Amino acid sequence: MAEIVPDNKEITGWATGLIALLFPEQANKTFNHIQQIENEFSDLKNKLHRMVADVNGSKQHDGSCPASLFFDSVPSLYSLIKSDLEAILEGDPAAHSEFEVIRTYPGFLAISLYRIAHALSKLHISLLPRIITEYAHSKTGIDIHPAATIGPYFHIDHGTGIVIGESCTIGRHVKLYQGVTLGALSVDKGMAHTKRHPSLEDNVIIYSGATILGGNTIIGHHSVIGGNVWLTSSIPPYSVLYHTPHYKTVNKRETSTP
Repeated sequence: MAEIVPDNKEITGWATGLIALLFPEQANKTFNHIQQIENEFSDLKNKLHRMVADVNGSKQHDGSCPASLFFDSVPSLYSLIKSDLEAILEGDPAAHSEFEVIRTYPGFLAISLYRIAHALSKLHISLLPRIITEYAHSKTGIDIHPAATIGPYFHIDHGTGIVIGESCTIGRHVKLYQGVTLGALSVDKGMAHTKRHPSLEDNVIIYSGATILGGNTIIGHHSVIGGNVWLTSSIPPYSVLYHTPHYKTVNKRETSTP
């Protein structure tokens, strides 16, 4: 298979090219006529046909082939990514415009590439989704498995070090900070086809460094998980979970400068 799989740069270039067409703020060129945009979409569609044929071994080139089905879903894919853009813009006081988020935010880039990869994954296109999300991982430090299921209005703030596992399910209006891990309790190969990553219901916020593990772990809607929490069991909706800080009062003499 390695001999016929397209180069990783070609695959990731295709994905970033699609993002640039959907969000011109990412583009490095301008279009003066709608026909130019249509031609670009046609070129991207033909490239996907060829790449899918290479990795899946299929030469099918009609309306029922995975590449055609993917491009049929592009309008809904665009709406989904727009909802993420809206969530980031509204949820981050430091974000001043859509242009800023699209051009500079690693969370937006990682989510956008995940959305594309997930759509390909649902069509049972092999390898391409992992190459796309691993590219996002290398660029942003955000590791989202393409098979994870994530609802609209998803917000990643800062993002570096986030891990979202394959069977993870995330609801609407969820916000994650840097260093969050949504992982498995075990990496036993026999669990490959089981639900081994947690589920997050709607309107959940998870702060930096929290680790949530296990396929039976459900975070109830409107819950808040504090920083550095380690969690392997479910919590009900409207929960607030955090570490109680431990401290001691230091004698002033111990801290005084001679």
